[in-house]
Amino acid sequence: MGFLTGKTAIITGAGRAVLSDGRCGAIGYGIATAYAKEGANLVITGRNVKKLEDAKEELERLYGIKVLICQADVNAGADNEAVAAGVVEKAMEAFGRIDVLINNAQASASGVPLSEHTTEQFDLALYSGLYAAFYYMKACYPHLKETRGTVINFASGAGLFGNYGQCAYAAAKEGIRGLSRVAATEWAGDGVNVNVICPLAWTAQLEQFEKGYPEAFKQNVKVPPAGHFGDAEREIGRVCVQLASEDFKYMTGETITLEGGMGLRP
Repeated sequence: MGFLTGKTAIITGAGRAVLSDGRCGAIGYGIATAYAKEGANLVITGRNVKKLEDAKEELERLYGIKVLICQADVNAGADNEAVAAGVVEKAMEAFGRIDVLINNAQASASGVPLSEHTTEQFDLALYSGLYAAFYYMKACYPHLKETRGTVINFASGAGLFGNYGQCAYAAAKEGIRGLSRVAATEWAGDGVNVNVICPLAWTAQLEQFEKGYPEAFKQNVKVPPAGHFGDAEREIGRVCVQLASEDFKYMTGETITLEGGMGLRP
């Protein structure tokens, strides 16, 4: 039995992606893999159905858990409250409980200077990140209250450090940090644990960022003092497992994985 056997986790943005060397290439999929290894049943969302289907096939085959896939896209033109509520409703129908909500999904036009950012690019980041976290948290709250569950949201050093070419992304991530702090305050009495992770993991998206915007990459992305970027499954995913475990049930704070080390800020 794993640490999360019998529990159900919703992970947004968890389609399968691999690096050029074949390793896990997405934070969401890395988290899903870490959770599957610990026995959790999963509800994974994303825009790309093929990536979700690939994730489901591999996770169920390798780890014997159940995976429900939901195509979902929170965007400026959608009924986003209904999108999130629909995913939560399907999760309850399939598994009867929700123990963990992980808001990982995020799209953005990184590399575009603030003066050149369009409204559409700004909306892309805010809707896919901040609004998505807001609607999923609202929809999941009654069920997380029942299980005394866990919310894990993803922010970024982009807002903390003012990264070049990431104005919309930074704004969305700073909004998520503020939203999470309020939820941690309001929901603590219900036994719902809320944390924020600011990761620095090497992903397929980061590989593409390096190729597409080499100058912005050089200015923003530095190898941590540990000498390597975080591994999406073994480091980021395992932190998410820890935060959902009973040992962290009543702890709220921020988990920072920016400079090669990890720590919890209360």
